[in-house]
Amino acid sequence: MRCLLCPDLLFDHVEELTAAYLKEKQVTLLLCDLDNTLALHETVRPTDAVRAWVKELTEAGIQVMIVSNNRSPARVEAYCGDLGIPYVGHAGKPKRGRLLEAMRQFDAVPETTALVGDQIFTDVLGARRCGFQSFCVEPVCGRDSLWHWTAYWLQNPFRITARRRRKREKAGKCRVQ
Repeated sequence: MRCLLCPDLLFDHVEELTAAYLKEKQVTLLLCDLDNTLALHETVRPTDAVRAWVKELTEAGIQVMIVSNNRSPARVEAYCGDLGIPYVGHAGKPKRGRLLEAMRQFDAVPETTALVGDQIFTDVLGARRCGFQSFCVEPVCGRDSLWHWTAYWLQNPFRITARRRRKREKAGKCRVQ
């Protein structure tokens, strides 16, 4: 049985989740957190790197949607509008309701859905509770405040486990389910 707080793998940046990698994992729908996963909290427009990444995934047939706990619908709407992808705002992660609703919008199933985010206690736990694959990334903000430093420090045991698993996978010594 998988630990509810351990992501399948930990990546430094979302761009490491390539279309080829996601296809290998049989992911057809990727739900993405926004704040500190794709962008800083204040960022209104996606970077060129994020645009290119979303384009790569969608051209490969992987559907992408943002699922954010952010309470500012105008910002999330503008960001997603620029990318041409749908979103669910004020998602209430780790609650299951809005995550499952997002999955159903694409007629997807949990086995082919994954969620990528920076937070163990919201993103990873929410994905696990829905039966999705769970990928974690290092926060784009780093650990720029006492709040972030403390939150990510508390998540370290789970991040370390996922990072070790990623290293073993890269070395060809394990296959992550």
